[in-house]
Amino acid sequence: MKKAVLKVVIDRFEGIYAVLRYEKDEILWPKKQLPTEAHEGGSLVLSVMTDKDAEKERGELAKAILNELLKKE
Repeated sequence: MKKAVLKVVIDRFEGIYAVLRYEKDEILWPKKQLPTEAHEGGSLVLSVMTDKDAEKERGELAKAILNELLKKE
């Protein structure tokens, strides 16, 4: 599973969007989808993966949780 990780900085807020800066690029991101403690100048880490990879990751997590529960019995 290949996952891209981007470290971005919240450059500014414009209306309902946060302008995230990544190197020389900007990404508009809905403010309501940011962590509540996010602020201008703050750093974020964005994780990007395909839906297929995300589904596989969720399945692996569910399997790990189930294995832990079964060990306790």
